[in-house]
Order: sequence, then structure tokens, then C-alpha cells
Amino acid sequence: MNTVYALGSVLLVSLISLAGLLTLSLSVERLRKYLFVLVSFAVGSLFGDAFLHLLPEAFETAGSMETVSIWVLVGIGLFFVLEKFFHWTHEHEAEHEGHAHPAGYLNLISDGVHNFIDGVLIALSYAVSPLTGFATTLAVVAHEIPQEISDFGILIHSGFSKNRALWWNLASACCAIIGALVVLVLGASSGLLETLSRYALPITAGGFIYIAGSDLVPHLHMKNRTAEALIQFLAIGIGVFLMVALTWLE
Repeated sequence: MNTVYALGSVLLVSLISLAGLLTLSLSVERLRKYLFVLVSFAVGSLFGDAFLHLLPEAFETAGSMETVSIWVLVGIGLFFVLEKFFHWTHEHEAEHEGHAHPAGYLNLISDGVHNFIDGVLIALSYAVSPLTGFATTLAVVAHEIPQEISDFGILIHSGFSKNRALWWNLASACCAIIGALVVLVLGASSGLLETLSRYALPITAGGFIYIAGSDLVPHLHMKNRTAEALIQFLAIGIGVFLMVALTWLE
């Protein structure tokens, strides 16, 4: 029965990625006009998630600040190399409709790893007890709603169409199902799961820090009017505040 609960929970978490459906009624022009608000919210959410959730959990898992710090730097370096690869690939491609900025693909990769970890955590929690599993699922759901909205904004900002952004975001979210299946197949006591968490958490945090700092923040500086800057500050603050508020539920 716990297996059914675990799979049902990760399926629910994955479907939250379709939050972008709320924007389908908006025209592309109107959506892009206010896209800087979503990007600002994404900056706050990514930084907040990295520093308030992923890194504290990584420190608790690894037990060594130096080890976690090294792997965060590895994550930043890894995503730098990945972005270089995407840029080189696009330089050898003809320009065509649907051409997207590498930041979108980088976010899909880092968020896919993040969702995989969420699936692992949910399945492990159900292995403890149904009540623990439900509590963990609620925490992940509360966390995923703002995260998926910001992910959708990043994909649109990177040049994805709304439909394409929805489907790719859903595919990334389904990594939670893969994570749960890994736990169910290997068993909750597998040492491999502990190893995955030990390295995946800081690498994902490094990826979020890299995407927010190097790809998203520079684009916010393209909006220089006072009113737009104030909206950016507010949206970033809301993103960070939501991540702070989620720590109270954990």
C-alpha cells in the first residue's frame, strides 16, 4: 500500500508542473511584456531554494562543510561547461523558430535532478510510515508550486513557446517518478541512495546559483526604469520569502 501512496504522491507532484496552463489565455505579447516579473520571481526562488533548502540539507547529509562547498563549486563549474556546450552547439546550427537560450536547457537539467531527489525523499518517507510520507508530500507540493511557476517563466524567457515550455517542464517534473521508482527497486536502505543525495544536493544547489546569478540577473538589468526596478525587487523578495516560509513547514 505504501508503494501505491508513494507513486500517487510523486504523480501529483509531477502534475504541478502544469501550473503554466494558467498563462495559456494570455497572448504571447502580453506574457513577454510582463515576463521580467516571472524572471525576478525565479531569481528569488532559485537563490532561496539553494541557500535555504538544498545547502542546509546537503550539510546535514554530508556532515562536512568543506565537502559540500567543493561539490557546490563543482556544480557551478559543471553548469558553466554545459552552457558553453549549448552555445557551441547553437553556433553550428542555422537560426530557426524555436531556437532557445541555453539557460532554459540548464534549468531543465538542474530542476530534473532536483525533482529526482524529491521523488527519492517522498518514497523514503513512505518507507518510514504513511503519515511521514503524507507530510513530506505536502512539503514538496508547497515547495513545487512556486518553483514550477518560476521554471515556466525561465523557459518562456529562454525562447520556448508556451506549449513547448509546458511539455518540457512536465518531462523534467516526471524525474520525481523515476526517483521514487529507484527507491522502490533498490530498497530504502540502499547505500547508493545516500551517495546520490550526498553529491546531487550540492551540485543542484550550484546549478541553481549559476543559473540565477549568471543567466537571469543580467537580464533584469535590461529593465532600468524606476518602477520596473521596484517590481523586480518585490518579485525577488516574494520568491525568497516563499522559500523562507516553506522552511517553517518542514
